[in-house]
Amino acid sequence: MSRARPIVLFVVLGAGCRDLSGFTTAGDHFEGLVVAGDFVRAGVDAGTSLCLTIDANHLQDDPGAISMSDGRFETTALRPIPQIWHDPLSTLSFGEGRLKNLLYVATATASFSDGKSDDVLAVLSLMQSGHVEARLIRGAPDVPSDGGSTATGTENLFAVFDLTREPGPCSF
Repeated sequence: MSRARPIVLFVVLGAGCRDLSGFTTAGDHFEGLVVAGDFVRAGVDAGTSLCLTIDANHLQDDPGAISMSDGRFETTALRPIPQIWHDPLSTLSFGEGRLKNLLYVATATASFSDGKSDDVLAVLSLMQSGHVEARLIRGAPDVPSDGGSTATGTENLFAVFDLTREPGPCSF
């Protein structure tokens, strides 16, 4: 009877692992348009597309790259943040239908006009549907010093993309 316990423990622990290998693009890509609503979009024109290549076997060291149809990113490497994999942020969970949420940094190919860092936080959500949601975040508008309602100064970016698998390489 003592032999059954380790086997049961192994089965229970193994059930918690998620196979993400189906997200590996291997010559294909994920592509989609930015969500059009102004309330969830800043710094990106409506109609802008994002392209993602990903290797689910290398999420911690060489996960893939992004490109944007507006030229902001051109096969730009997603850079892992090593410390996150040892922090509770690696278990970030929000919303329904997400298998895994991943945090990376990508440096824009085309510089932002405000002269500040061109690094963008990329949040990838690998969805149960097989799609990928990508969020690109950079900065936040400055708080107006005169108490007005219009913030200026920082060129912030907030964009959400719904990406579906497409055959072959990115078209841009």
